[in-house]
Amino acid sequence: MQTFEKTVFSQLSKFPSTRYMGSKDKLLPELFRTFNKLEFSSALDIMSGTNSVAYLLKAMNKKVTTNDYMRMNFVIAKSLVSNNGTKLPDDIATELLKNNRTNKFIEDNFSGIYFDDADTREIQNINNNIQHLLKPSQKYLAKAALIRACIKKRPRGIFAYTGLRYNDGRKDLRQTIGEHFIHSVETINNAVFSNKLTNKALNIDSMDVNEQVDLVYIDPPYFSPLSDNEYVRRYHFVEGVARDWQGVELQEHTKTKKFKSYPSPFSKLDTTIQAFEELIKKYAKSHIVISYSSNALPKKNVILKILKKYKSNVHVKSVDYRYSFSNQGFAKDKIKNKVSEYIFVGKD
Repeated sequence: MQTFEKTVFSQLSKFPSTRYMGSKDKLLPELFRTFNKLEFSSALDIMSGTNSVAYLLKAMNKKVTTNDYMRMNFVIAKSLVSNNGTKLPDDIATELLKNNRTNKFIEDNFSGIYFDDADTREIQNINNNIQHLLKPSQKYLAKAALIRACIKKRPRGIFAYTGLRYNDGRKDLRQTIGEHFIHSVETINNAVFSNKLTNKALNIDSMDVNEQVDLVYIDPPYFSPLSDNEYVRRYHFVEGVARDWQGVELQEHTKTKKFKSYPSPFSKLDTTIQAFEELIKKYAKSHIVISYSSNALPKKNVILKILKKYKSNVHVKSVDYRYSFSNQGFAKDKIKNKVSEYIFVGKD
C-alpha cells in the first residue's frame, strides 16, 4: 500500500462505526481507488447518509461539500466534515449527563417504546443539557454523540418497531445510554481532523443543491418494489432528537410515534429515473460517480444510458457486497443481503 493510501485509510479508520442502513463503509476501499484515478480538487457528496464517503474525500485532501435531507446526517456532517478542529471537552460531556427536568417531551412521548425508563430519562437529560451549550460547534458534536448512543443501544439500530426485541446479547445492549454517550463523544472527538480546506455541510433536498465542484458522488436511496427505501421510518426517533421535533408532527395513532416521511423523488420508479437524469444533467461538467445496487431499480443499463447522454467517457464496475442487515422485512435468509454494488463513473 502506497504512502498516500496508508495515510488516508489511517484517518478513515477513526470514522465512527455504524449499522446505518445502506452504509457504504465496506465499499470505501473501492471508492478510494475510483476517486484516486480522477483529477479533481473539490467534491460534492449530494446524498451523504452517514458521511463516510464525504469523510473519505476529506481525508483525500479534497474540498468537500456534503448534503443530506435528514437533519441527523447533517449533524454528523457538521461534526466530522465541515468541522476542522473543534472537540467536545470531557468535562463538558460529563456535565451533560446531569439531571435536567426542564423538558419531558421525550419521556412523555417515548417512555417504554424504544428504551427502558432509565435510558429514556438519560436521553431526555442529555438532550435538555445540550440546549444550554453556548457554542454551536459543541452542540453539533454533542447531538452527534447522542444520536450515535441511541442507535448503538437500540437492537438492530432502527426505530421501525417498538419494544426491546432482537436482543442478540451484544455488549452495546448491556451498556446504558450515558455510557454510550461518553464513549461516542470520545470516538467522535478522535475522528475530528483538519484537511486545511473550507468544507461545507448542507441540509436541503438533493434536487435543490447547486454547487460548482469538480466531482459529484451520488448514492441515492435504492428503489425496489419488494421493500421500501424510507430512512425516516427507520430513524425517525433520532431524526427527532436532531431536530428537537421542530417542524414535524408526531403521528399519535402509530405505535412507533413516527412522523411523516420527507418527500423524495426516489420513492417511485418513474420519478427515480427522472431524478437521475436531472442530477446528471445538472453536473454534466463535473466528474460523476454513482453507486447503486444490482437488486434496485432502475437497472444498470438505464443508468448507463442516461450517463452516456451527458458524458463522453463512461464505465461501470461491479463489486460483491453484503449489507449489514437486510432492508427487506420478510427476508430471513441472509443470502438476500448479497448483491453486486455498481460503481458508475462518467467523465470527459
